[in-house]
Amino acid sequence: MIHELYDWMLSWSESPYAVPALFILSFAESSFFPLPPDVLLMALTLGNPSWGMYYAAVTTVGSVLGGIFGYAIGWWGGRPLLLRFMGIERMTMVHQTFERYEGWAILIAGLTPIPYKVFTIGAGAFYVNFRVFVIASLLSRGARFFLVAGTLQLFGPWVKEVIEQYFNLLTILLVALIAIGFWVVKHHAKKAMKASPSPSD
Repeated sequence: MIHELYDWMLSWSESPYAVPALFILSFAESSFFPLPPDVLLMALTLGNPSWGMYYAAVTTVGSVLGGIFGYAIGWWGGRPLLLRFMGIERMTMVHQTFERYEGWAILIAGLTPIPYKVFTIGAGAFYVNFRVFVIASLLSRGARFFLVAGTLQLFGPWVKEVIEQYFNLLTILLVALIAIGFWVVKHHAKKAMKASPSPSD
């Protein structure tokens, strides 16, 4: 079934409705569709490299709007849905993840192969701050899709196999680099605050 869906997604790359299909599939993947939109994004970018950034923008907008739809599903009844499909243990884990990391959980889910739809519905179900959710979704999904399209534009068709084979590892490394970057900035900011003289001085 997954293989058939994969082929069906790829078939849209040769359709005059490829861009609307990319938007709809990106929207759907954020709440219920099983395959990531990267499949169609890569096919379209390889077919027309100069439009890669446009395709990435369409994918990002569709994905974030789909994430908002998933958030609404969670808000209006997501806990019973998550309980049915995930079980109490996994649902509790998602809840604890949101309680501890909130925006970071969305950021990581949006970048990595972790099912983004679980976290969009979970964000609504566990009442994650909506503004934080949208910003984290926009940053993570945008980074992911523009990185994929930009890499294909820069290196050409041969890198497609590399992305598909090592996507999990690459996204984990990207998340790690982002986390290290934030930690460095935060660390230096704290040192600067300690070093600066207080108003009473």
